[in-house]
Parts: sequence; C-alpha cells; structure tokens
Amino acid sequence: MSFSRSKGERFVAFYRRSFYWSVLILVLIGILLIYSRASLLAGNPQQLRVGATYMTMNNDFYKTLNAEIEKSTNQKGGRLYVRDPELDESKQSQQIDYFIRQKVQVIVINPVKSDSPVILKSLRAAKKAGIKIIVVDTQISKDLAVDTTIISDNYQAGVLCAQDMMKQLDSADILLLEHSNTVSAVDRVQGFLDTIKNKPAYRIVSQRETLGQTEVSMPQVKKAIETGTSFNVVMSLNDRAAIGALAAIKNQALAKKIYIYGVDGSPDMKNLLANTLDIQATVAQSPIKMGEKVVEVIDKMSSKKTYQKEYVIPVELINKKNIGRYDLSGWQ
Repeated sequence: MSFSRSKGERFVAFYRRSFYWSVLILVLIGILLIYSRASLLAGNPQQLRVGATYMTMNNDFYKTLNAEIEKSTNQKGGRLYVRDPELDESKQSQQIDYFIRQKVQVIVINPVKSDSPVILKSLRAAKKAGIKIIVVDTQISKDLAVDTTIISDNYQAGVLCAQDMMKQLDSADILLLEHSNTVSAVDRVQGFLDTIKNKPAYRIVSQRETLGQTEVSMPQVKKAIETGTSFNVVMSLNDRAAIGALAAIKNQALAKKIYIYGVDGSPDMKNLLANTLDIQATVAQSPIKMGEKVVEVIDKMSSKKTYQKEYVIPVELINKKNIGRYDLSGWQ
C-alpha cells in the first residue's frame, strides 16, 4: 500500500493551511486595530466626549434632538455616549456616574425628575470632576447650578392653548393631563391655568397624572370617563398624552365633540390635525433647533467662549388654519 499523496491532495492541504493562516492573521490585525483605537481614545484627552441621557427614548422628540448632537460630535471626531433611563431616576443617576468614569467633558441631560436627590447627587459629582452640565427641554432643581439650560417657552405654550380654547368656546369643562415631576410640563399647565384664571366659565373638572406617556394617559382618561367625569376639553402637557386621551375617547365612543390640545408639534399630532377633526391644536416646539443650540453651546464651551445661562426657544400654535406651513412627516 502507498502512503504518498497525489499532487492534487497536497495542493488542497496547502490551500487549507494558507486559508486558515490568512483568517488568523486578519483576526489578529482586527484585534490590534481595535486595541490601538481604544488606546488612542484613552490617550487623547482633547477628544470631545459627550454623555447624553434623556428621561426616555420612547419619544421621537429626544431622538430628533439627539441626532443633531450626534451629527456634530461625529463630524468633530468626538464620541457621544447616549443612555435611556426609561423614566427611572436611579438608572439615570447611574448613567451620569458612568459618564464621569468615561471622562466626558459635557453631559446633556433631560432629567427624569427635576428635584431627584440621586440625580442631583450624581450631577454634583460630575461638576466636581469639571464636567459641564447642559439641561435640555426642562429645568432642574435650583439647588444645583448647572452651566446652561435650553428650553422651549413652555409657559407660553400653555397660554397659547388657553387662548385658542377661549376663541372656540364660551365655556368649557376641562380635563388636565399632567406630568408633575417635570418643570417644563408644570410650566405649560401653569401658563394654561393663569390664562383662564378668574374666568369661571372655564372649569378644571379633573387633573390626571400621565408621565407624558400615551400608555399611561389612555387608561387615566378611560377611568375619568367611566367614573362619570364630564368634559369637553382635554388640555395635555404634550402630544403623546393627548393621543392617549384621543384613543380613550374613541374607545368609549363619546358622541359629543371633545376639543383636544397638546404640546410638541409631533408628526403624529400634525397628521391627526391635518387629516381628521379629532384634534383642535398643538403648540409646536422644535427638537431640531434645541439640538442645534446644544451643539452651539458645546462649541463655545470647548473654545472657552461665553454663553448664556439659559436659552428659551419660541413656540407657535398649530391649528387647521396654518397646518399647511408644516412638514407632516417630521419635526420642525
């Protein structure tokens, strides 16, 4: 019996060895590149590092706002860490601690709760580490001096909703949908309440906590209807809660017209406004402009230029008369 191999078998064996060695070399090169990049990042204290945490990413407003920051950070060769606390203040506190360990220069935060002790404690630690703090879309407790706050004119948003309602109705029974942990939401409701103050024809018949979420608002409004609360206006702190109210009203098949107001100018709300009679109005704020302002402030911080302690972005009422001026497929 012969133990010699044919030329073909030897070629196949050689090819296999060559292939395996090639794969191994490529894997080693890949590991080396990853290690080298990580070492470069760690050894480059000048690289822009930004940490961003928003109360929930279950909201396209924050995704759109963050996209502006991400675009700018990438263009500068920086790194953006984005985290979703899912409305959990303890989780958001842990995320801030993580940003500190990553040695970010700036933290962009939309706090789950404006006066949360655990969030404030972590932010104080961040400031002690020399990290700049930018608060977006709401304010944080006055117990902590942040570097800047970038918000919409939330009080005016409530004023605009109330003014439009009074143009439409001589009297109203109003269901208020709130998010009491967030200063921006409180300001919107306060603007509304101050505008109807001393006008007894406009009555608040019920106030419901919704966390600004559709899935919380819907059962709250359904419960209000089932317990006999009669209302012909819904004033919602934001569009997501307003859409939850609409779903509950449709589910309960209420015959009378309900005037629904929201705040955001979200694509979903604008489409309902343009194509149905279900929505009365929404007040538009702009996550794009807010994100652009965040980018502008980060640039000023990086170059040691001065910037304001607060930026307030104007808002505008959207109704049937002017909906044609707005893009229905995206944010303004």
